[in-house]
Amino acid sequence: MLPMLKPFAFALSLAFAAAAASAQEPQMNLPRVKLAAGMHQIDAQVAATPDQRMTGLMHRKEMPQHEGMLFVFEMPSQQCFWMKNTLLPLSIAFVADDGTIVNIDEMAPQTLDSHCSVKPVRYVLEMNKGWFARKGIKAGDKLAGQPFK
Repeated sequence: MLPMLKPFAFALSLAFAAAAASAQEPQMNLPRVKLAAGMHQIDAQVAATPDQRMTGLMHRKEMPQHEGMLFVFEMPSQQCFWMKNTLLPLSIAFVADDGTIVNIDEMAPQTLDSHCSVKPVRYVLEMNKGWFARKGIKAGDKLAGQPFK
């Protein structure tokens, strides 16, 4: 009986290794939405499922300056993010249902510091670090696009 278990155990260990390897791959093929912050255009990938939101921008080594990731939650609540396994420094905007930016924070790569919304929100937008500041976008400004209609 034991000799028969060896191939099964080997196959099982290969499956776990494959799952671990794929878990470290960045998600690159999420649906996209066009957003606008004033005259600035954003091409945002949309993370709308629990698995997509959990992975977020982890394991990415670069992201074009006009791109970001929009996290969409089922209902407004206080949202908190951290940067475990995220290699890029990011800016994060917590956004109300009408597109109003509630607060913005800067996040350092590979840290466990919590970055939270100051009010309940349903949307969170991550961009390359400093993007909002370079564009003069601050809390109280509005994002436009399909999710905020």
